[in-house]
Formats: sequence, structure tokens, C-alpha cells
Amino acid sequence: MPDVPILRRAAIGTAGAAVLGLGYATLVERNAFALREVTLPVLAPDASTLRVLHLSDIHMTPGQRLKQNWLRELDRLEPDLVINTGDNLAHPKAVPAVVQALGGLLARPGLFVFGSNDYFGPRVKNPLKYFDRDHERVHGAPLPWSDLHAAFSERGWLDVTHVRRELEIAGVRISAAGVDDPHIDRDRYDTVAGPANPAADLRLGLTHSPEPRVLDRFADDGYDLVMAGHTHGGQLCLPLVGALVTNCGLDRSRVKGPSRWGSHMRLHVSAGIGTSPTAPARFWCRPEATLLTLVPAPREQARSTADAGTRSTFSPH
Repeated sequence: MPDVPILRRAAIGTAGAAVLGLGYATLVERNAFALREVTLPVLAPDASTLRVLHLSDIHMTPGQRLKQNWLRELDRLEPDLVINTGDNLAHPKAVPAVVQALGGLLARPGLFVFGSNDYFGPRVKNPLKYFDRDHERVHGAPLPWSDLHAAFSERGWLDVTHVRRELEIAGVRISAAGVDDPHIDRDRYDTVAGPANPAADLRLGLTHSPEPRVLDRFADDGYDLVMAGHTHGGQLCLPLVGALVTNCGLDRSRVKGPSRWGSHMRLHVSAGIGTSPTAPARFWCRPEATLLTLVPAPREQARSTADAGTRSTFSPH
């Protein structure tokens, strides 16, 4: 029969490790903001380099000073373009905090779509539900997304939700389109369906949740790059294992960072900057923004709408 004191000491040690891990995840890592830097060869062969700052899943509450100060410093990167893929809010009074934290970035060219937590506040849920993709979703209280939309738009950022836009940034011709959040079935891809402009240097798609059904449509229409958030990089990850869940239909190998989708399109998923107030922890998955340097694709990888239609071959990174 096992020695009772030994079992007791083992139980106390396990409980102590769990408490330490939880303390680290909630007090240290969720505030250990990081800048990830990525280079992607997605532009037309003769295009100029484009520096793009990708922000997602800020989940702001008014009192989060560390997060606000860190976000404010990102303007020093001087990106050519800012992309925001949603879930900016986590509190009904957070709009001023988001706007003030983004600061000078709102004076730079920007494109955005919203996520579910721009529309609805967070709710406490059983963590095991994240392992069930088909669980019933119950929305929280409405959030002032229209105020945030007005603030972004008044400062010059362009909403690409269910619209197609043509613009030129730093000498790069961009054809952009986006959808509303597929995670809560607000996406209406048919409103932007059709081949992306073949004359553009960059054909860019935006979505909050990287649901495969939406990624397939963007790929079929010849987009070079789709940017998304939502996954939080898994949020609670394990060494050597990585993310346990993605909270969407995306496979775990693409839970954050760049990957390929089909034979032509690239996908970039941000691990996000915040967490829900109801689950304020990160482990082995630091909060992040990403500075992407977009460069011309090699000439031997000729871009064409026809190349983009292959769905069956996926390879991470």
C-alpha cells in the first residue's frame, strides 16, 4: 500500500505547481506583450515592399493601462498599413480606451473588420465547450460597436466588411475585401464574391475567424493573403504540443502565424493582444501584434486566379 505521507506530499506539490502556473499565466504572461516579425512573399513581382501591422483581439477594458501603453508605442514602427481583424472590446465603456491606445496608428492607412466581441460582451462559459465546435453559443450584452466603427472611420480607416475596395498604399496597388465574423455566422461572402483584381499588386482578404469555408472562397477568387485573428493562438498551450484548441474549424497547425492555404494563398492568423475578462490567462502563448513585411513573390511562382483554386493540398508554414 502506498505511503500516505508520500501521496500527500505529491498532491500538495501538484496543487502548488498548478497554483504557480495559474499565477504566471494570469499575472505575467498575459501582460508580456510581444512583437512578432514576419516576411511574406505575396506581392506582384515588380511591387514595392509593404510594411503591414496586424492587430487583433485587443479585448480592451478601461483599466488595462499596460496594454494601452504598449499599443500606443506601436506607432513608432511606422507601418505603411494597419490591419485590424476585430474583437477590440471587452467592456461597454472601452471605446475611448481603444481609440486612445491606438493613437497615431489611426492616422495611418488602415483596414478593419469586426469580431463577435465587438458586438457582444463576454460571458462566463465552461472551458470544455471550446473542445466542442458545435456547442450552442449564447451572446453577452450588446457592446457599442457602432461608436467604435464611427471612431475608426472618422480617422480614415476603411471598413471592408462585405465590400471590395481598391486602394494604393506606399506605391502598392491593393484589392481588398472582407467578411463579417464567421464565428457567429455573420459572414456573407456572396456580397464580395468574384475574382480579385488581377492587376493589383496585393489581393488581400480579411476575416475575424479563419473558418475554412471562408478561406476556401477567398482562395478560389485568387486572393494572395488572408488575415485573421480569433484563435488567441490557442491561448493555453503546452510545450511540444502547442495549442489544444483553435475555437474554430481551423486545424491546430495554423493556430497562429503564417501558413499556406491551397496552392497559392497565404494565411496569417494573429495570436492576438488580449484575453476575455472571463478567462484572463495565457500560457506558452504570449499576447502579440505582428509586423509583416510583404515582398514580391519569386517570378517562378507566377500569380494567377487559376492557381488559387486548389483546396486539397495544405502545408503549414
